[in-house]
Amino acid sequence: MTRLLTPGRRPTDVAGWLIGLAVLLLFAVPAMAQSKIDFPPLSGRVVDQAGLLDPATEQALTEKLQTLEAATTDQLVVVTVSSLQDQEIEDYGYQLGRAWGIGQKEKDNGAMLIVAPNERKVRVEVGYGLEPILTDAFSSQVIRNDILPSFRDGDYKTGVVKGVDALIAQLSLDPAEAQARAQAVADEQAKDKGGSIAPLVIVAIIFLFMFLAAARSGRGRRSGVGSVLLWAASEALRDSGRGGGGWG
Repeated sequence: MTRLLTPGRRPTDVAGWLIGLAVLLLFAVPAMAQSKIDFPPLSGRVVDQAGLLDPATEQALTEKLQTLEAATTDQLVVVTVSSLQDQEIEDYGYQLGRAWGIGQKEKDNGAMLIVAPNERKVRVEVGYGLEPILTDAFSSQVIRNDILPSFRDGDYKTGVVKGVDALIAQLSLDPAEAQARAQAVADEQAKDKGGSIAPLVIVAIIFLFMFLAAARSGRGRRSGVGSVLLWAASEALRDSGRGGGGWG
């Protein structure tokens, strides 16, 4: 039997070469995927690619963000994008944060408020160093209470300004106080979510029994009960926090 090996090279050498190639591809594929995204250049603390802000508002925001960094060393950047380029805003924000390198390297204390008006998405992307302060729960509360009401009225400028003010207020607190405040928001949301999910879980269980009964009688395939059950279950288990949101 003919061996498809280079003369003088042992099978273990080939195996090692293949493992090395696999590791190289493991790191190369994400980098190739990231290189396909055309990120806007980091031109300042406010990058308004989507053109939502007038010059006066952009300047006022820039001064607020400069003051925040001078007082805390935390770096907060506002970015509006004309397109997410077929990416989920979570993936886009994560890759944009890595490309821009927001925050001090040793502290990883950067954050971004990302607005994608064409996709109607907004997100607070946070570095690891600020996660205990700008938690998913707190960020989603800022988006829901301070940003989205204005966005739904088409007033992007007011929504961005209110969102930035809320984030700056949180970052300006003593770290212990900020973490306690963020935890209180998380506890409140968990309580509210538990109360809102419970009825859906009950409905899902009812539909489950209906589906099983219909399946036994031969009507399950055409009754559509299975689709309703899946919808109810997905709504009950869906996590809508995660520091992002949308409006329509």
